Parts: sequence; structure tokens; C-alpha cells
Amino acid sequence: MTITATFVGHGSPMNTIETNKWTDSWHNLGETLGKPRAILAISAHWYIDATAVTSMERPKVIHDFYGFPQELSNFDYPAPGSPDLALRVAEIAKPEVVSLDDKSWGIDHGTWSVLAHMYPEADVPIVQLAIDARKPIEYHIDLGAKLAPLLDEDVLVLASGNVVHNLRQIQWKAEDQGFKWAWEFDVDVASTIQNHPEELRNLKAHDAYRLAVPTPDHFLPLAYIAGIAAAKGLKFEKVIEGCTLGSLSMTTYKLNK
Repeated sequence: MTITATFVGHGSPMNTIETNKWTDSWHNLGETLGKPRAILAISAHWYIDATAVTSMERPKVIHDFYGFPQELSNFDYPAPGSPDLALRVAEIAKPEVVSLDDKSWGIDHGTWSVLAHMYPEADVPIVQLAIDARKPIEYHIDLGAKLAPLLDEDVLVLASGNVVHNLRQIQWKAEDQGFKWAWEFDVDVASTIQNHPEELRNLKAHDAYRLAVPTPDHFLPLAYIAGIAAAKGLKFEKVIEGCTLGSLSMTTYKLNK
């Protein structure tokens, strides 16, 4: 068993009910990592003006999208929650305040679209951490570093977003292609986090940053994994890399102990 931390480029919600090279890689990742005691998920889709963590026994499954087939809207991932893990996250984050949310959120598709392939039995307790939209990237890297002890407590830290995520630039016919700027940014991010993960904060100066990261929500989950890597001296390994639809990176990483 190799419980660690991982960043998954999750892409379209349709990956939940499809089988492709991305979903195959997630399935293989789950088998490689083994089954953890619990999962702390950090999804791009819980992006609010607070730092919070779900603390309910039975988190609801949130279908936070529209315009997709009814099969996807009917999809259920009835994993239990873990109030104990939620309390642990709030404790180790101090003096930062992490609010306990027992009603407003649950598990969104940034989390369950990936876990449907990693752990299809939905039998691992899940707690989801909100990304505080008010905070700079340095805050998220530092909070990630505080979460590093969870890896020694049989907790998988799963961050779900996209290194490159520009929906306005999507080319629907470019299924296995990426713009030159998207590839360049993806490659330069890889070089940074594989060598000096704490320097992820400096990528705002990259020529392609504004195209690749028009909004921070999908990029910031990677900051938590970078913080863990820096705190524990772990190395990033690519699970799969690539771009799709021109302006989405599906690159996925895991940390190696």
C-alpha cells in the first residue's frame, strides 16, 4: 500500500460514465495506491470565500453542471463522510480557521467523477476541503504543507482540477490536441513542481499564465499537492500527461515517498 497525495486533471463530467485513456489511468492509479482509510478531496468546484471542510456522516452527491445526459445527472456515489477526519483537518490547519460544514456542500463532480474509477465501490470515507477564493496561491501552498501529516495517517489527499483550464478557448473537434501555449505551460509547470514545488507560486509570471489560468479555481488544487511535496521532500511523478480540446490539460501526478 502506497498512500500518498495526487493531483488529477479531471476534465469533463462525462469521464464519469465513459472509458478512455484518462479514466483508465485513474483506475490504475487507484490500484497502485491501494485503499486508504479515508480521502481528503480538494476539488476545483468548491471555490468559495472561506476555508471549510465537509463534516457530515453522509455527504450528498452534488451534480454541479448542466447540459449533460440524464445518465450523468442520475449518477450516485454514496460514499460515507468522516467527521473525525474533518476535525483532524481543522486541528492541524491552526491557526488558520477551517470551518466545519455539515449541511451546505457534499461531494461534487470534481471529486466523484475521478473516484468513480479509482474506487468504484464508493466504500472509502470522503471529506472535501473548500478552496478559499480570497486567498493568494501562497496560502494554499502553505495549507497544503500543514496537511502533509495526513499521509502518515493512511489518508489519501486527492486534488482535482486542471493545470490548463480555459473553457472559452475550447476546440470541440480537437479531442486529443492542445494549443502550443497549453502544452508549453503544462510542460513548464511539470518542470517546476518536479524540481522545486514551492516555486509553483512564481508561475504567474509565465507568458501563457493568463491563457492557461484565466481563473484560479482549477489551478489551485495543485498548490496543495505542491505544499505537501515541499513539506515532506516528495517527488512528483506523472501518471498520464496530455491536453484535450485545445485548452484543457489532463495531466495527472502522484507523489512518491
